[in-house]
Amino acid sequence: MLGQGQLAPFLEACLLGLPEGTHKTFELAPGESFGERSPELVRPVTRATLDENSAPDADYKVGDLVDFAAPGGGRFAGVLRELGDESCMFDFNHPLSGQTLKFEVNLISVL
Repeated sequence: MLGQGQLAPFLEACLLGLPEGTHKTFELAPGESFGERSPELVRPVTRATLDENSAPDADYKVGDLVDFAAPGGGRFAGVLRELGDESCMFDFNHPLSGQTLKFEVNLISVL
């Protein structure tokens, strides 16, 4: 549903003004969607920080998406790339960053 925060703004922008019944495929470059990958967003996190943001019985593996508390009460997530005893390496880029995004739309109804 458009305008309810369920779709990313760049997807909503593609849909604005389309008539009911439209069937269309869109292809967006990384800069038009989730952005380019940023090496600065691949960061070490101390094991203590990981433990503070984990359930006591958490058993993480490389490739897991881990949710962290952000200052001010927000949340953010990163993909675990390396798991060490003292520190871990996380990739905080959006999983689709750096990729061309292709999506197909079948516009069912316009209210």
